Amino acid sequence: MNKPIFKTMDGNEAAAYVAYRLNEVIAIYPITPSSTMGEFADAWAALDMPNIWGTIPSVVEMQSEGGAAGAVHGALQAGSLTTTFTASQGLLLMIPNMYKIAGELTPTVFHIAARTVATQALSIFGDHSDVMSARSTGFGMLSSCSVQESMDIAAIAHASALAARIPFLHFFDGFRTSHEVNKIAVLSDDTLRELIDDKLIVEHRLRAMTPDRPVLRGTAQNPDVHFQAKETVNPFYNACPDVVAKTMERFAELTGRTYNLFDYYGAPDAERVVILMGSGCEAVQETVDFLQKQGEKVGMVKVRLYRPFDSKRFIESLPETTKSIAVLDRTKEPGATGEPLYVDCITGLHESMNNGWGSLQSLPKIVGGRYGLSSKDFTPAMIKGVFDNLLQEQPKNHFTVGIVDDVTNTSLDYDPSFSTASEQVTRAIFYGLGADGTVGANKNTIKIIGENTDQHAQGYFVYDSKKSGAMTISHVRFGPDPIHSTYLIQAANFVACHQPVFLERHNVLEHIIPGGTFLLNTPDSKDDVWNKLPRPIQQEIQDKKLKFYVIDAVEVAKNSGMGRRINTIMQVCFFAISGVLPRDQALDEIKKSIEKTYGAKGKAIVDQNLKAVEATLAHLHEVNVSAAINSSREFLPPVPEKPPGFVKDVLGEIIGGR
Repeated sequence: MNKPIFKTMDGNEAAAYVAYRLNEVIAIYPITPSSTMGEFADAWAALDMPNIWGTIPSVVEMQSEGGAAGAVHGALQAGSLTTTFTASQGLLLMIPNMYKIAGELTPTVFHIAARTVATQALSIFGDHSDVMSARSTGFGMLSSCSVQESMDIAAIAHASALAARIPFLHFFDGFRTSHEVNKIAVLSDDTLRELIDDKLIVEHRLRAMTPDRPVLRGTAQNPDVHFQAKETVNPFYNACPDVVAKTMERFAELTGRTYNLFDYYGAPDAERVVILMGSGCEAVQETVDFLQKQGEKVGMVKVRLYRPFDSKRFIESLPETTKSIAVLDRTKEPGATGEPLYVDCITGLHESMNNGWGSLQSLPKIVGGRYGLSSKDFTPAMIKGVFDNLLQEQPKNHFTVGIVDDVTNTSLDYDPSFSTASEQVTRAIFYGLGADGTVGANKNTIKIIGENTDQHAQGYFVYDSKKSGAMTISHVRFGPDPIHSTYLIQAANFVACHQPVFLERHNVLEHIIPGGTFLLNTPDSKDDVWNKLPRPIQQEIQDKKLKFYVIDAVEVAKNSGMGRRINTIMQVCFFAISGVLPRDQALDEIKKSIEKTYGAKGKAIVDQNLKAVEATLAHLHEVNVSAAINSSREFLPPVPEKPPGFVKDVLGEIIGGR
């Protein structure tokens, strides 16, 4: 077993890292949120980075996703190891070629940052509606729950495809996993070489179309033979689950990380079980841990291999004590009897009763629900609501969780105050402006902590679909243990507002805990800033007894020659205040990060950033809140005491920022 090397990266980079090393041809076409997988591959090829066989993959950008799928099909028929990346409508455009690739039993892997398919409106955010639209193509489907799994399952998918001769979709949740930054153990080239059987590659080459070995392929068939030919693939699909299971066993031998087709997690005598796949599994795992400590008999099943669906292994993964099950789908199929995973689980349960599979004492109650469509947040409070529903004599079926459905009343009630947040985890929220560098600085912060300490680090970034120029919110966590919190921070220790205009428009302190720390970039001095704050912000600082720091980062940036780029300055402030790292060590690591990040852009830019680092701490000040309150001017109402109704009820509310 090779000693792991830890790096911080997002899910897209993790999947692309493996795909690039295990392929010779990569056909790409950009679509959010999968675009950066193709961008990484293109950049690595431009740098002449070799794959595990010492050759540089050919990366070609086509004119559409349909063209990319066609290029993949052609390269596969020529005997090349080939892959692509896509999402949403892009995947739908690939479906005609996918039927052909699967029908010809040609191994490949498409890596999917799963995203909403446009229905009543377009959305760039994540759910499983795209991959579910492709489940009848004949592609196998493997799901990843986290950034670590995006790398690991990608490798398992490529090895399994070669062994089973079945192409695979490897999918993970768009944005929630594709853009989450986390500390992971990176697969070495040696590990990948040991996982991939060279004999299977030779067999793939020998199936290539060539004049030297003529073969009849791609014919038209009539009713006399088409049905029979369609059924000839059955042995390959019947064998596929065993092939994937053996590949997972081999992967565990090489890395020490164990995966199964269906992974059960929770109490061995659980009575209530939740079944799902994708990033929601991480939040459910965290909630199961918390509820178990409260004495509740709960558990979960993570679905890894969704197609072919192995009903026998599914049933065997459930504790024999299971009394009720909730199957959660991150998609909606209007008019269906149930969502796809729910229907498959019901089929598996009833087949188990007929065939005597597993050790269930009786047929459990089973209900299905929808969650997290278009990246709607999925929190432990909602998960507890799902478990609580299973306690009912007649649990609600076909429910939704995370929204309030006052039209058809499908939604579950839950207590939004329920939290599993650990006191050992530092939780920070940063409010920035798209393209102001806030997100990039936070990614560097995560890398500094993740790669230079024993701490685990996670970052998730909420973007407006307008992207550049809109508000960005960075959710950053650090802690001694792996972080499974695949949801937005609800209780922050630290909040930073990089643009003071946000104070007038948003309650940036909504999620900060009592005694937390608030950092504000403002042109106002520490003596004047209090009277310039909106009244609700003043009230939050007082009520929660916050530590309050200010800096004029724009002035520091201007004096350092950085224009209005304040990201490095605010990064220094975070390390100085939070104490996540010793101050001197943090400053040294920031300087190394600057050299690495901006070195290619020239010495002048590096020097400007280093100058800003040196100047920052002298301009960072803590505000004495008690003194500021005592010396502050009396708060005047926005309108006279007896104004006309319109002025009082409308204009007054607007002026008061309410």
